[in-house]
Amino acid sequence: MFIIGELINGMYANIGKAIKEKDKSVIQKCALSQIQAGADALDVNCGPASKEPVSDIKWLVEAIQEVTDKPLALDSSKPKVIEAGLKAAKNKTIINSTTADPEKMEIILPLAKSYKAKLIGLTISAKGIPQNKDQRLELAAMIVATCMDKEFPIEDLYLDPIVMPVNVAQAQMRDILESIREFKIISDPSPKAIIGLSNVSQGTCTRSLINRTFLTMAIAYGLDAAILDPLDKDLMDAGISTELILNKHIYCDSYLDAYRRK
Repeated sequence: MFIIGELINGMYANIGKAIKEKDKSVIQKCALSQIQAGADALDVNCGPASKEPVSDIKWLVEAIQEVTDKPLALDSSKPKVIEAGLKAAKNKTIINSTTADPEKMEIILPLAKSYKAKLIGLTISAKGIPQNKDQRLELAAMIVATCMDKEFPIEDLYLDPIVMPVNVAQAQMRDILESIREFKIISDPSPKAIIGLSNVSQGTCTRSLINRTFLTMAIAYGLDAAILDPLDKDLMDAGISTELILNKHIYCDSYLDAYRRK
């Protein structure tokens, strides 16, 4: 599974402070610790408190690239911020994200094509968050159709079913999981499925347990990628072990360490 580390985000106090003070050491330490723990890519988000997100994301990208060539997922709802990150990036990128709204895709898809970036498509629209599987699949199909029309490679598209907190949307959990499985039959080649894992436990008292339980279930439903906290060792071990049981890795007594060294 493709792991995107979630921790370089200005909403975290230490990262927000580092961005404000332009302290590269904090950002670089966070980047390297996530990679060491098994992250394949790093999410980069200035956070809601950033007053200059265009220059901040450029600074973040440049600081991270000094210590790693891992792909960066540029995380913003503002196209100008995404574009600034793409211009600064020397290595592979992922745009996080676009919604299914045609006007948003009209802006984001050309950027993705121009910079050869992969794209995360959220199954959400101006009407709000979908409330069932059918609504999610309808929005997913809209995203895929638009990508095809614009000649964006579907194999570079990740669809996000929008994971909701279990304490407020418990009845939606099964629909979210089933959406992951059904994303794969929308087209050939099929898009990949991704989730922002931490959302499922937002506001709960047992966050790590809920996160790793949902992750193992999502992997069994066909999940390809997740944005998560790779420093949660129990979470990472659960994900690696789930893929082992699904015969995606070869067993050896040190399979956990072997995965992290891949």
